[in-house]
Amino acid sequence: MISPEKTARLNGFLDPCWVPIVEKNTRILITGATGGLGRALVAMLQKGSDVVVGAHGGSKDFDTSGAKNIIGFVRRLRTEQDCISTVDAFVEKVGGIDALVCLNGRLTKTDHWDTLSGKEWEDDIQDNLNTPFFLARAALRYMKRQETGGNIILNGTESALHGGSAQSFAYAIAKRGTEALVQGLAREGAPYGIRVNGVRMGYIKSGFHERWAGKDTPTLEARAKMIPMKRGGEPEEAAALFTYLLSGWSKFISGQMFSITGGDWL
Repeated sequence: MISPEKTARLNGFLDPCWVPIVEKNTRILITGATGGLGRALVAMLQKGSDVVVGAHGGSKDFDTSGAKNIIGFVRRLRTEQDCISTVDAFVEKVGGIDALVCLNGRLTKTDHWDTLSGKEWEDDIQDNLNTPFFLARAALRYMKRQETGGNIILNGTESALHGGSAQSFAYAIAKRGTEALVQGLAREGAPYGIRVNGVRMGYIKSGFHERWAGKDTPTLEARAKMIPMKRGGEPEEAAALFTYLLSGWSKFISGQMFSITGGDWL
């Protein structure tokens, strides 16, 4: 029997020294760009593609120093109007929108679902299901009017397929709803050349679990050992999948959810 340590080494991350390339001058709005995955995605787009990126943060600026064609936005996304105005602001700055990547989302509480108040439950659904819908709908409306096609990618989680945990139940339910959004919006967008897909993530070392669930290093190391590949995913690995879905190679793909989990939940 191979040891867990050797399994981790065999499945370790190896930078392939190439990145997918997105069509030149594509105008991409990334919400939640200030998180670990968002920063990795913006860096990958900067490295390989000549695109315009709207880098949104909910409470802090995206560091645009030395970066080319990045526009920072700091806006709370609490209501439908917040979402509409964020998309409007990006379109006003760059003249249109070709792609939307929704990376925003959070665990509002990590208590057992039986103890959540009605407001706490609704906050989770608002941030992780309603907000992506309002953002995607606003972007889709622009893309339809532009008649130049488009691309929308929503952020999901593999745990949604398994009911989540007792401490992330509302989050998992919201993300399961995201899967219906992907399918319904893809059906709506297809006649206009607008693709809609989603990414189900497992444990990615993006800082999400530390920031929202208060997980410490030993806890996350133990979590990684539960994964068949015996490690967490690197943000760059997830960013490469998002970048592929933004690229021309994915133009015959719509309405799909892609998992990146290291074999978790098999």
